[in-house]
Amino acid sequence: MDYSELAKGHLDVVVDNKIATVTLNRPERLNAFGDGLHEALEEFLHRVNYDAEVNVAVLTGAGRAFSAGGDVKAMADRAGGDTAPRHPMELLRGPKTLIQRFANCEVPLVAAVNGVAVGLGATVALMCDVIYMADTARIGDRHVNVGITAGDGGAVIWPHLVGPHRAKEMLFTGRLLGGEEAARIGLVNHCIPEAELMATAMAYAREVAEGSPLAIRYTKIAVNKHIWHSINQIMDFSLMSEYVCMNTADHLEATTAFREKRQPKFEGR
Repeated sequence: MDYSELAKGHLDVVVDNKIATVTLNRPERLNAFGDGLHEALEEFLHRVNYDAEVNVAVLTGAGRAFSAGGDVKAMADRAGGDTAPRHPMELLRGPKTLIQRFANCEVPLVAAVNGVAVGLGATVALMCDVIYMADTARIGDRHVNVGITAGDGGAVIWPHLVGPHRAKEMLFTGRLLGGEEAARIGLVNHCIPEAELMATAMAYAREVAEGSPLAIRYTKIAVNKHIWHSINQIMDFSLMSEYVCMNTADHLEATTAFREKRQPKFEGR
């Protein structure tokens, strides 16, 4: 199957010997989701289900980041009046569809988190099936730090991995975790020295690729039923509350502070 056109959306896909290496390739913006990357990843997650040449996919980021998540500069531009505000249905459909595509992807997904993974970037990593994280990388969901709900999947996947209390501890502050701590609390599977990250992730992918494809896919589908239950219960509220928060003084203050390169001063302080 030809994935070459996805490169227009900053997603590079290379298939070799039943393994697809998928690279978020917008390094100048720390692989933030914008300029077609969101849509390209959605398309890959759908299309790969029908590719007989792929038994497993390894997802990583180009440059020094895995993904900085949502494009904060674009948020700041919108808040500053430079672009039209997003329609609520755009917000509801976009992240929700991406998370659904992850949950519905039959092909095993291995994340190689090579650098910072924040917000939607963290969710993308954590929605993968097995997560390898470099010891130099950091991961967290900083939605609250820009005055909005952790709406694009963080409230779905974090509690599954570390339990509700620990998830709330992290989501309430937006604290970034290093690889060792993330592995210790079960947020990711393994913390790996940076120089060995891709080789280790690829070695595991090779083991999966040589297994029984149908048995592995059906096992993934069965386990993902748990995640689907949470998506159906949580995503609509999370995304609509995120939209509400985007129209508050706190979010305006956060985006203004971003443009002015200072810490925000929220109303509650």
